[in-house]
Amino acid sequence: MAKILAIDYGNKRVGVAVTDDLQIIATRLTSLHSKDIISFLTNYIADNKVDAIVVGKPVNLKGLATDSSESVQNFVRHLKRKFKNISIVEIDERFTSKIASQTISKSGMNKKKRQNKELVDEISAVILLQDYLKLKENKFI
Repeated sequence: MAKILAIDYGNKRVGVAVTDDLQIIATRLTSLHSKDIISFLTNYIADNKVDAIVVGKPVNLKGLATDSSESVQNFVRHLKRKFKNISIVEIDERFTSKIASQTISKSGMNKKKRQNKELVDEISAVILLQDYLKLKENKFI
C-alpha cells in the first residue's frame, strides 16, 4: 500500500496530514504557505508512494459553495493536471477548523501554542484524513 495525503487548503496557509503506509493512522505532516504546496507535493511524491490526495471542500451549513470554494476548485484542478496517476478526492470540510481548535484547546497546550494557526491547519488536515479513512473503511468512497 501507499500513503494518503490530506490537505486543508487556504489562500494563505495549507495544512498537510499523511497516513502510514498501511493507511491506518493519520498524522500531521506540515503547514506551509499556499504558494509552496505544489513544489512540496512534487518533492514528497517523488520520495514516497502516494495513492490519493484528499482535499477539504469548503461548503456552508446548507452544503453550498463558500467564498473560498473557487480557489479550492482551482487548486484541485491543478492537482488533477499535475498528478495524473494519483486519485484526487474532495470531502466536506465543514467544522474541521472548529473541531481542530477545540481539540487543541482541550489538549492542555499553553495559550501561545493554542493560537498557532499553522497547528490548527495541520490538525484540520488530520481530521479530514480521519474522516476520509472512515468513509473508505465503510465503503462510502
